[in-house]
Amino acid sequence: MKPTYLTEEAISTFIAAAFAEDIGPGDYSSLSSIPEGKTGQAKLLIKDDGIIAGIELAEKIFKTFDSNLEVELLVKDGDEVKYGDVGLIVKGPSASILSSERLVLNCMQRMSGIATLTHRLTQQIIHTKARLMDTRKTTPNFRLMEKWAVLIGGGVNHRFALYDMVMLKDNHVDFAGGIRQAIERCNVYLKNNNLDLRIEIETRNLDEVKQVLAVGGVDQIMLDNMDYATMREAVAMIGNQYKTEASGGITEDTLVDVAECGVDYISMGALTHSVKSLDISLKAF
Repeated sequence: MKPTYLTEEAISTFIAAAFAEDIGPGDYSSLSSIPEGKTGQAKLLIKDDGIIAGIELAEKIFKTFDSNLEVELLVKDGDEVKYGDVGLIVKGPSASILSSERLVLNCMQRMSGIATLTHRLTQQIIHTKARLMDTRKTTPNFRLMEKWAVLIGGGVNHRFALYDMVMLKDNHVDFAGGIRQAIERCNVYLKNNNLDLRIEIETRNLDEVKQVLAVGGVDQIMLDNMDYATMREAVAMIGNQYKTEASGGITEDTLVDVAECGVDYISMGALTHSVKSLDISLKAF
C-alpha cells in the first residue's frame, strides 16, 4: 500500500510543474533538429550498482508528455541493479523521447541514490528492532519523490510535512515555557480544532524524559544528541509506554551503536540531503 501523500494528483502536479520549468514554451533543440514524424527508441542504461527507484515514475513522465510513447519496464522499483543493466526501453516519437529524457533521469538518479543509501544503512541495523527513518530535510518541491525513494529503499517515512503530525522540538518547548506547557497547550489545540494527529516531543536529557513521562499526552519521544549510555538509560526508563526515536548527528559510523541502544526509530537527514546520485543515462539505439 502506498502512503497517503503519494496520490495520482500529487504525482501529476509534480510532473506538470517540472515540465513547465524544464521545457517552458518548447524544447527547441529537439523541435528544430528532429524531422517531424520521426520515431525511435532508447534504453535506460544503469551505470552504477545500487537500488533502482523512480522506474514507475519514469513511465508516468514519458506517458504524461506524450501518450504515444511506449514504455517497457525491465526492472521494478526496489530491485538491485548493477552496471550495464537496462532499466527500461522507450519507443515512439523521437522528439518526445528527448524532451522528457532529462526529467526522467533527474528523478531516477536522485531517487535511486536515496534508495541505495537507505538500503545499505538498513541492512547494517537489521539485527536490531530499530527502523531507519527520514526527516523533512528534503529538496524543496521534490520531497514527494525523496520520501518515496526512502520507502523503496526499505526505510520509514517520518511525517511528510508540518500538517500531518505534531513534533514539539526544543525551540517549541523553550518558547512555550517548558515541556508541560508545550504538551498541554498542544493537546488543547488539537482537541479544539478537531485534529487527530500524533504527537512527538524532543528531549535533550534524562530530566526532560522524566518530565514527559510525568505529563504524558504524547505518542513518541525523541532522544536528541544523547550519548549511548544516556540513550540506553532513557530507553529503559520509557519502556513500552511510548515509541522512541534517536536523532541528531547520527552517521553511518555511529548508526549501529545507536540502534543497539534499543530505540524504535533512527532518523537521519543524510538520507535525503547528502546523497550521491546513481549514474543512469538514456541512449538511443
